[in-house]
This record gives sequence, structure tokens and C-alpha cells, in this order.
Amino acid sequence: MSIEKNIQIVKDFFAAIGRGDRQALLALVAEDIKWIVPGEDWPLAGTYRGHAGLADLLDTASRSMETSTEPQEFVAQGDRVLVVGFARGKVKATNKPFEDDWIFAITVRDGRLTRIQEYIDTQALARAAQMDASGAV
Repeated sequence: MSIEKNIQIVKDFFAAIGRGDRQALLALVAEDIKWIVPGEDWPLAGTYRGHAGLADLLDTASRSMETSTEPQEFVAQGDRVLVVGFARGKVKATNKPFEDDWIFAITVRDGRLTRIQEYIDTQALARAAQMDASGAV
């Protein structure tokens, strides 16, 4: 695939996320996709594999967070597309807001996303998910 086509596939992926279109997301990712969300002490941290893992990530995200994601720049070479963006939102359990500048390193093969590695502000997300010692927010 050309670099331009890979960028368009990734743009379509983010558009599907924005619409909440699960069917379109599944059509754009490989059955053996691997999505890595770094960090700990916040709801989405972990490695998600396959369509079932993607569904789990989306379910966890919708249950635990309100967020808006804005991809701002797409840089590609070969089968890799780097997406630079910004997100803001809140963790539902604590009602604490966060802002996050991020980069997603995405691999596209045969017209489908096969790997997503997020580089995000894990401290901002962990702070937003943190409750005080009594369990209160």
C-alpha cells in the first residue's frame, strides 16, 4: 500500500472512533491486532489483542471515561503512521479532568491496522483516576 493510502486508513480509523462506529473499527483492524496502552493505575492501561481485545478496550473506555480525541498530524514512512494528537476528558469514577498530548505509532499492513502503540501522558491519566486514601475523589 502507498503511504497516502495508509494515512487515509488511519484517518478513517480515528473518524470511526469519533462516531463510535464499532463495525467500521473492526473492518479497519486486523483480526490479530495488538494495541498497547502504557501505564498503570488508570482504567485503560494494558495490552489488548484481537477483535475481542479491541471490544474490551472500547467497552472499558466507554464505562470509565469521557474523552474527546483530536488527531492533529499524520506522519508516515513505509507501513508506519505516527499520529500526533490531543485528548481531554474525565475519569467517570473520580470526575477528575485530564488533558493529554499523545502520539500513536500505528502499523498498517494489507490495508488494516495491525499494531497500535500509544505514547501518552500516563501521569496525567493516573492522577485523574486516583482516589484519596478514604476512597473518595
